[in-house]
Amino acid sequence: MPLWSAELGWTRSFISGTGAAALVAMAIVAPFAGRLVDRHGPSAVLATGLCALAAGCSLIAITSSPLLFVIGFSGLSAVGFGIVATHVVSTGVVRLFGTNRGVALGIATSGATAGQFVIVPLIAWVMTAMSWRWSYAALALASLLLVPLLLGAMRRGKEATSRGGAPQTARTLAGDIGYLMRRPVFHALFWSFLLCGYTTTGIIETHLIPFAAFCGFPRLPSAAAYGVLSAVNLVGMIAAGWLADRVNRPLLLGAIYLVRGTAFIMLMNVGASYDMLLVFAVMFGAVDYATVPVTASLVASRLGIGRMGLAMGLIATGHAAGGALGAFVGGFIFDSTASYAIVWWSGVWLAIAAGLIVLPLGDRREAAPV
Repeated sequence: MPLWSAELGWTRSFISGTGAAALVAMAIVAPFAGRLVDRHGPSAVLATGLCALAAGCSLIAITSSPLLFVIGFSGLSAVGFGIVATHVVSTGVVRLFGTNRGVALGIATSGATAGQFVIVPLIAWVMTAMSWRWSYAALALASLLLVPLLLGAMRRGKEATSRGGAPQTARTLAGDIGYLMRRPVFHALFWSFLLCGYTTTGIIETHLIPFAAFCGFPRLPSAAAYGVLSAVNLVGMIAAGWLADRVNRPLLLGAIYLVRGTAFIMLMNVGASYDMLLVFAVMFGAVDYATVPVTASLVASRLGIGRMGLAMGLIATGHAAGGALGAFVGGFIFDSTASYAIVWWSGVWLAIAAGLIVLPLGDRREAAPV
């Protein structure tokens, strides 16, 4: 952002607005991408998303035009991000694995965290060594190189069409949405995931580092604490997926939310103790995105593989809405009170509420109608 402002003369409001528009576009794309997976399978959908991402990053790398930047960032790249996302990946994984789905989901979706932990520093290095344009060019090239690797891997994996996971073409979109709207389990997972977005993407990913600065910690130690959170998050997602194959999933999901609420109480007691901030990072990281493989596993068995893409897309939209609400509310409350106390207390109670929503679901593992 500072580089764009200095080199191209763009205001931070313009850049931030473009980023917000990209988030909105991703939320809109999510259920449609999920629907495409249900009808055509994940291979072509993921390849299309990677191509859109490559096109968007390429356009950003070569342009100095505000209009083309918006098209590249909030248009093409946002569509790519909205397609190559955990809801599409999780649906593809469920189609490929008849057993050990939970751990497969945990490993595959943990790539989102691995990207933050590994790829972001590499991009920062490219940006420092050469320029921001080369960093976007590198992202575009990497996205294109992944396309043949993806298609080859999916082909070798013999994408399932005989395990109840065949792409569905006979049903209508309205009919599938109506089916989901009549299922209490869908509402429980949707609203709990919306609260999940509020407590993760919304208030932690947006406000943790500013809070650390507010507590007096320098930028580098604050970023290091967030790096610890991301690293533990990677392990937490895989562990949650492994447990989803072995224990009561609603109980596991409820426990994840309740531990998250407890972590917010610890965050409120950080004060000037960096050690306490690190303890929070470990505790929160263990349950940060651990909800994803467990939620996806429940969707597959309780709502059906044939509707999983659409269901996960709608649930992902709820997560995005919760994240946007948390980001805004957190900033508004801090501006109004000069304190994060109310923000963190909201995280406590909403995480507990999410846990209470999913606890009564029951753990029927027999597959729902496709």
